[in-house]
Amino acid sequence: MPDWSYHTIFKPLLSRLPAQTGRAFIHNAMNTMVHLPFGSRFVEFLGHLKPSDSLKHPFFKYQLKSRVGLSGRIDPHLIGTSAFNQLGFGFLEIGPVSLHQDAAEEMPLFSEDRTSLYLPSQTYSIGLSQTITQLKKHRVDIPLLIRLRHPQGNEIEKQNELREMAYRLEEFAAAFVIEADGDRCNLEEISRMSATLPCPVIPAIKAEDISIIEWEHLTKHEIILIDTDHQVSTESLLADVQNLQHYTNIMVSGVIHEPDDAVKLYHAGCRFMMLSEGYVISGPGLPKRINEALADESKEDIPNGKQSGWIYYWLFGLCILIGGLIALLFSMSRVILPYDETFLGMTREQLLLVNPKIIQFMAHDRMTLAGTMISGGFLYMQLAKHAVRNNIHWARKAVMIAGTAGFLGILLFIGFGYFDWLHGLLWLILLPFFILGSKKTKEAKQSPSSKNRKNTAAWKTALWGQLCFVVLGFSFVIGGIVISVIGASNVFVNTDLTFICMTPEQLSKLNDQLIPVIAHDRAGFGSALFSVGLLVLMISLWGFHEGASWVWNTLLIGGIPAFAAGISTHFIIGYTTFIHLLPAYFALFLFVAGLLLSRKFLRK
Repeated sequence: MPDWSYHTIFKPLLSRLPAQTGRAFIHNAMNTMVHLPFGSRFVEFLGHLKPSDSLKHPFFKYQLKSRVGLSGRIDPHLIGTSAFNQLGFGFLEIGPVSLHQDAAEEMPLFSEDRTSLYLPSQTYSIGLSQTITQLKKHRVDIPLLIRLRHPQGNEIEKQNELREMAYRLEEFAAAFVIEADGDRCNLEEISRMSATLPCPVIPAIKAEDISIIEWEHLTKHEIILIDTDHQVSTESLLADVQNLQHYTNIMVSGVIHEPDDAVKLYHAGCRFMMLSEGYVISGPGLPKRINEALADESKEDIPNGKQSGWIYYWLFGLCILIGGLIALLFSMSRVILPYDETFLGMTREQLLLVNPKIIQFMAHDRMTLAGTMISGGFLYMQLAKHAVRNNIHWARKAVMIAGTAGFLGILLFIGFGYFDWLHGLLWLILLPFFILGSKKTKEAKQSPSSKNRKNTAAWKTALWGQLCFVVLGFSFVIGGIVISVIGASNVFVNTDLTFICMTPEQLSKLNDQLIPVIAHDRAGFGSALFSVGLLVLMISLWGFHEGASWVWNTLLIGGIPAFAAGISTHFIIGYTTFIHLLPAYFALFLFVAGLLLSRKFLRK
């Protein structure tokens, strides 16, 4: 559930439903997704959520991959636990768990303008047995903090009940959280209980109770959790964290609504933080944004030197761009090359005498292919220079996926028995650069850092722009698949035949080698469009970071050749059927809208 879909589509729709219904729907949907075959990989593909290795931090006997966790108040029914495991969190809180299920549940409330969410002070518990049942259903590979609701009764009764819950939950828990306050439990009492429980214990203190806690007992606990609500002042909390961090490690739950909140807490001495209502308001992308902001703040994520192998990927893109320019030159001149004439057994002049629209149709296919190649080559060059060179993992991954898809596309060229030796030569020229690039950039494993700190209007607007480019990339991918399938099967659509004024049977009767030549052009264009679509999609999914002006420039300049060639050629030859050009018009609208909506954020 990336922010570009959450804020633009799902949140407006789900906010119209009752809180419990909306929460259950979105958590069930996310959980179902990650349990599907390759579901986890698809989620990772959409968000590229793995935190930087520089953010790893010891946590009892574990090594957290991120300092950011999720409060149990977000999902008391434990519906979406498997999904949360995939969203860049370092740990999850479960509970509070009580021995028996609560009789009723108090629901969260939104403010009138829906910019704030008020969670109930007493979080609902599904009971110990149901908690165990739910945890066994989920696949979780990050530590779980299980909050045990403090029971009523005398000290012996409380200890017995806590021990029963703790031992039954031991197999799932990295640590237990037990609430401490002046009425029911103090830090000294929790210290005594800790000795009888099978896992480490983290006392949870309400922010308003910090002034009355027994400070001398802080050092007995490796970590202290501070629980907050919407009434807590950020300034006073930061001051408390600065004071307490001299005694023990501090974890804060709640109060974080944007990366800047987490950064301030980190600098104040907070070692771990749990998202609560901010996760709902700011969106599921908040943990990723915080991880990238913390990586930027720590300065530990900056690569040591540049990646030398990037030049091979850059040359790979340059060769594709030059190949596209050569193809463009041919498509604007003679169209049919000598080896085409040899295969056909007909000259260009003979085809023109029979039906000039055949040459025009072939020119339109070859020009759109040329424009797509020029755009794709430029995208590869930009990714190599601005991202792979700086060891950014997602950029290398994008080049590898799109490049591999492009190479496999050559198999489509021979679907009808015609192999274009010029395409084969380009394939042989590109292959060494691609192989060298993949070998020399294996160490490009850095996760990106980000300058984004605030939920600004520019950020929210850019989510719409990102949505436009994601849809554009998906459209290119689907379009490439459809065109490739058509090129390898029927070759023509109805509007093509109307423009040529001939049926496939008539074309075959004219020259039985003519359709294979046209088919190889169609399949080649479809393969190129599929590969470039993957590049656009992955840049849109993974590259949208505040101030990343090179991404905006890449999409702008890279899109011009493909759209200019793809649309103008239809008007040049007179093939202007609206239904045929409608996908191109739709793609152009997404392209322009995406650039306008994301400009302020990316070029800041």
